[in-house]
Amino acid sequence: MREGRPFPVRFFSGLRRPTSIPGDAFAGEVADVGRDVTQFAVGDRVFGSTAPESGAHAEYVCVPEDGILERTPTGVSDAEAAAVADNGVTAILFLRDVADLKPGQSILVNGASGGIGTFAVQLAHHIGAEVTGVCSTQNVDLVRSLGADAVVDYTTTDAARTGERYDVIFDAVGKGSFGQFEQALRPGGLYLTTVPSARVLVDMARTRLVGDKRAVFAATGMKPTEVRKPALRELTELLDAGDIRAVIGRRYPMAEIADAHRYVDTGHKRGTAVVTIG
Repeated sequence: MREGRPFPVRFFSGLRRPTSIPGDAFAGEVADVGRDVTQFAVGDRVFGSTAPESGAHAEYVCVPEDGILERTPTGVSDAEAAAVADNGVTAILFLRDVADLKPGQSILVNGASGGIGTFAVQLAHHIGAEVTGVCSTQNVDLVRSLGADAVVDYTTTDAARTGERYDVIFDAVGKGSFGQFEQALRPGGLYLTTVPSARVLVDMARTRLVGDKRAVFAATGMKPTEVRKPALRELTELLDAGDIRAVIGRRYPMAEIADAHRYVDTGHKRGTAVVTIG
């Protein structure tokens, strides 16, 4: 969204440059409430999202009380809550709404140690699926601790050529392709990617017409409130029960937000990068 790639993104974020304050996930303390608000009070710790709008990378953000907003569970930090509101929501929408992942199915999570991937591994494990995570050597232990039944170290092994077959392949970092992973899908399997590209759009159109394996991209960040709000509420319950946790790789003060973007742009971040304000 920041870079405007691919080009159609610019119709939402600005044709020549970004036209609004970026960011959609947030966590913090309620500073003020409207006169008709009854569900929240000044001082409440809350977290949520402004999606499909932006504006969260600011000192204050105004959201409707019936929007994508929940109270932060006791013992959960603002940084952890913000990670759930962003990457956690993306992961659950892909696995639950797009893939309809079921207990006993097998799933491969590419980018299992990243922001979306760490939640995808935990959520798939919670659902009761057989989970294989793909990550680098230094993150193998982390991915196992999140509930992966097996871990593939991509620095030594090609996850698409191990001979294993999966019902769902979730490319949480969008670095692969349907063509790369097609042979690793079982009949009727789904390849999901978080990153739009001309290639995946062509694959989506082609796989609707030919074969029983499908490539799917879903713009989960553009989903309406009535879809994202229940997802956040479900995640809040899992977070409160200790069934999922946020992995915070790095924290940056607002003055260093450009460095945060550069870190994320490396494509090798661990967990979620969080920007703190104030």
